[in-house]
Amino acid sequence: MGNHSVEKIGGTSMAATATVFDNVLIAGREGAELYNRIFVVSAYAGMTDLLLEHKKTGAPGVHARFVNNDGEECWREGLEDVRNAMHERNATMFARAGSRDEADAFVDQRIDSLAACLEDLDRLRSHGRFSVKDQLMTVREMLAGLGEAHSAHSTALLLRHRGVNARMVDLTHCGEEDQASLDERILAALEPIDLTRELPIVTGYAGCSDGMVRRYARGYSEMTFSRIAVLTQAREAIIHKEFHLSSADPKLVGKGKARKIGRTNYDVADQLANLGMEAIHPRAGRGLRQTDIPLRVRNTFDREDEGTLICGNYVSDRPKVEIVTGVPTVHALQFFEQDMVGEKGYDAAILEALTRHGAWIVSKSSNANTITHYLTATGKTVARVLEELQGAYPGAAISAQKVAMVSVIGSDIARPGLVPDALVALDRAGVGMMAMQHQIRNVDIQFVVDCADFETAVRALHKALVETTAAADGRRAA
Repeated sequence: MGNHSVEKIGGTSMAATATVFDNVLIAGREGAELYNRIFVVSAYAGMTDLLLEHKKTGAPGVHARFVNNDGEECWREGLEDVRNAMHERNATMFARAGSRDEADAFVDQRIDSLAACLEDLDRLRSHGRFSVKDQLMTVREMLAGLGEAHSAHSTALLLRHRGVNARMVDLTHCGEEDQASLDERILAALEPIDLTRELPIVTGYAGCSDGMVRRYARGYSEMTFSRIAVLTQAREAIIHKEFHLSSADPKLVGKGKARKIGRTNYDVADQLANLGMEAIHPRAGRGLRQTDIPLRVRNTFDREDEGTLICGNYVSDRPKVEIVTGVPTVHALQFFEQDMVGEKGYDAAILEALTRHGAWIVSKSSNANTITHYLTATGKTVARVLEELQGAYPGAAISAQKVAMVSVIGSDIARPGLVPDALVALDRAGVGMMAMQHQIRNVDIQFVVDCADFETAVRALHKALVETTAAADGRRAA
């Protein structure tokens, strides 16, 4: 195991540049203390939304505009919006005119290169005899990398101004080397760097043969971070976020009621990722877990706090709920077929359809003649899945409805009476439970409720299973 750490800074944290420098990148260090660290940076908050599409609203970015081909100037205007946003970001970070000019020139060179490529593709498809459909994913990959290239270049430049021997490690370039795997790209880029004397600032996106966005969607920077930690045998992997990993969303249950987790394990991290509340992308966590590298999640805005440590072998010293979270809207896809009893193949066919249409399975349940999948997907995607399955199984009753899923999670939740306590809490809060799933592994319990009851259910379960338990522990300790 090495003496260095590999650390990732999220987009929202990156946007708070002064805080990131004061609390993370420098944080009072001098001389040799500044080194033996590798930083993987995300794009500044909002940049990837402009380049691809808005993560939450779906508002089109450059890629979506290019794909839709809405008007001659549409995607070009989008790319100019990106240029302006990057220039504005540079203006807030660089006090020296010369440095700002250098940062702006880097942005302009990258955007001009991208624009030329898109122009060529646009001319080809205008002829009608050429199909550029196969190239659209490549365009998405190229656009995604621009955000990280900007943030890595600016960060390294700012660090050098402060006397730090920082080097931008640009994995975004798209060329012949893209035939290399992600691991090969990383090893080749880091091989000449002396970690005791240089501070690498690595782009979260890497151009490689498999395609980062194609495989990992918007979680690609965490995969780069994870593979660097594994390949360099880091002593610790650290993610800097804009919040603590807490027992619930403080905005939902109240800041004074939500508690920092402090310690947990990769099982819990996987459950959070499955619900979309990522501590780390599930595939990224897998590599760290398999190589026994601990993951620490720290709050960028709380410099002195050590954050939450995630290890493979940790189990709480007593059974307890660590986190109450969930998904406010999932689609419950129910497949009922009377002839299913004793027959095989139905489940496989449903899974193939869901995979084909890119629907994310949060959970599933089944009995003799019904299979229910809880999905995070758009309404259009669910409708296409329904249409395909109904066509394949005309005798089946297939339906979908929107529900909410609330999950209580912990490294060991095998506390006697936990489920009855949860049911009483929901009942007292006026929440009707539609379904419940409790796995033998005792890592999580999922409660399916009406969408309108999601926030009430989270608050009720957090109060009963986290706040009340913590208060009782405090009284015993006293």
